[in-house]
Amino acid sequence: SAATPRATDGHPDLSGLWQPMRAAAGAAKGKEKGKAPQRAPGEPPPAQFGELGSGFEKGLPFTDWGRKTHDDRKANNSRDNPDANCKPLGLMQLHTHPFEKKIVQGNGTIVIMYNANNDVRQILTNGQALPKLGPDLAPWWYGYSVGRWVGDTLEVTTVGFRDDVWLDVNGSPLTSTGKLTERFTRLNFGTLQIDVTVEDPKSYTEPFTVRVMQQLMPNTELFESVCEDRDAPHYLGDAEAKLKSGK
Repeated sequence: SAATPRATDGHPDLSGLWQPMRAAAGAAKGKEKGKAPQRAPGEPPPAQFGELGSGFEKGLPFTDWGRKTHDDRKANNSRDNPDANCKPLGLMQLHTHPFEKKIVQGNGTIVIMYNANNDVRQILTNGQALPKLGPDLAPWWYGYSVGRWVGDTLEVTTVGFRDDVWLDVNGSPLTSTGKLTERFTRLNFGTLQIDVTVEDPKSYTEPFTVRVMQQLMPNTELFESVCEDRDAPHYLGDAEAKLKSGK
């Protein structure tokens, strides 16, 4: 609960090893069926790793295409989820993944190292503009991220995604028409709040915002986590065999 540390430029220092708070991760558990968990008026619902829209009373505002894509992925037991196939996870899954992530705040660039599959992401804070979307822009798993400080909050805008991004385990989609806006606020020494707004006209009828609360993990470091391609088919095959056998 100590004061938020500051970088040499006076902005809050987001550096540290972070993990989703258990209280936030389990906020939707135990709620009455069909009702969103309680929260303050105007406060975004907590993001859930399995089903991102579980904190909304009516779920996410899917388009017809978005709902079908989500439902098809879920009905297929999420076997095509990048996390199950040793591929890079979507940024939203990385925010809610129980594995740790390490933020390194530098001058002009912020790097986030994710324990999940040893993924690495960079956020440019040197004033560089976002690239223009078009056929010449190579789509990326994590897109292209630029950040700017708005008071004590780092506002990060990301575009240029691939068409096959998963926002959660059940397959809520994000496509190349999508944009993520993340607002990082270090509330105190040990607490990081991240509000994420998702916009994607192909997948959703309107933007929506969810919140991720992270807790600092002092006196520890990232450990090596390697997802090997040869293991994924084995796990999937085993799960499929159990489903067919009814076990």
